[in-house]
Amino acid sequence: ICCWLGILSSFVFILIIAFFFLSERACLEAGSARMSLLILVSIFLSAAFVMFLVYKNFPQLSEEERVIMKVPRDMDDAKALGKVLSKYKDTFYVQVLVAYFATYIFLQTFAIPGSIFLSILSGFLYPFPLALFLVCLCSGLGASFCYMLSYLVGRPVVYKYLTEKVVKWSQQVERHREHLINYIIFLRITPFLPNWFINITSPVINVPLKVFFIGTFLGVAPPSFVAIKAGTTLYQLTTAGEAVSWNSVFVLMFLALLSILPAIFQKKLKQKFE
Repeated sequence: ICCWLGILSSFVFILIIAFFFLSERACLEAGSARMSLLILVSIFLSAAFVMFLVYKNFPQLSEEERVIMKVPRDMDDAKALGKVLSKYKDTFYVQVLVAYFATYIFLQTFAIPGSIFLSILSGFLYPFPLALFLVCLCSGLGASFCYMLSYLVGRPVVYKYLTEKVVKWSQQVERHREHLINYIIFLRITPFLPNWFINITSPVINVPLKVFFIGTFLGVAPPSFVAIKAGTTLYQLTTAGEAVSWNSVFVLMFLALLSILPAIFQKKLKQKFE
């Protein structure tokens, strides 16, 4: 257990130290997209090495199981991975939990597809309260690490390739500056902006990290609820799309509207008293 907690701590430490060790001044001195890319690749390789340690310290697997131990790309992969993890979960509870936690954060940090299948898997592997907390925490931490990386080394790339979109979203953020947490929650629930775009552009347009984390942690809960509930019937699913029903869509839209109601009422009251 100590070994696995040490590996997890190392993984989180590498990402945190990248934020504090690489100062804003160093990034400004580097100044170029090429140097930013070099720093980003270095951080990625360091995190990937820790993921390699996680894999190497997993319980002894058969050759067939080793092939299955990968980030799921479709529902068949998720089913196969769920079968392997459920086999070892009871005996090696901490190892499986740490591997899940580290993998989810790794995917979120570097905007790698596949976290939706891990959300579904959590509903298959763990009780609902733990699964929901785990997914929200991993999403919040992973998105925050992605935010930090963008703050440190991603700004030249964002300015170069996403200028027009960033300007438009910056205007929206300024309009909702007084109730920014509600706005982040709304964006996380709805599909209007891709999560990767929110993660990498938020530091550029001065969304505070604390607000970003809280909004993400709370905002991913409703869609995660849907994915986790679907995970309880994992072997009945054939595609990730089946995890979302029309009822789920209506519930998500209702919750999205609730998240922005305080902002609407505040604006109306402000206009009334003015």
